[in-house]
Amino acid sequence: MDGETLNQKMANTLSLCGNLIILCGHYKGVDQRVRDHFITKEISIGDYVLSGGELGALVLSDALIRLIPGVLTDETSALTDSFQDDLLSPPIYTRPADYKGWKVPEILTSGHFAKIDKWREDMALEHTKNRRPDLLVTK
Repeated sequence: MDGETLNQKMANTLSLCGNLIILCGHYKGVDQRVRDHFITKEISIGDYVLSGGELGALVLSDALIRLIPGVLTDETSALTDSFQDDLLSPPIYTRPADYKGWKVPEILTSGHFAKIDKWREDMALEHTKNRRPDLLVTK
């Protein structure tokens, strides 16, 4: 509501905390006296109003929990998610390499891992420029 907007950097930082207590406001929020004396950080999930803080708490929880070691089968996959490096993810392709004539870019089946990594970096940058140019602005 009145807090800093949740982003991946904040989720990364909060995921390292030993303990978190999430207090969900309802309708108009949390009593100011509670905010003044007990709340150490207020977090918003966006510029809109919900009837309660429960959905925001779920969004925050999911963003944090997936970063805890052992939660994801492949722990390194979280390191390549959108926003980890202030870029959106590159396009994702799965098997088969040819589905109904729609083919995976040849570079991805080439076996040249350095070229594949470069392609992914280039595509992530292009994707970000096209869809979220605000992420490329130096902060």
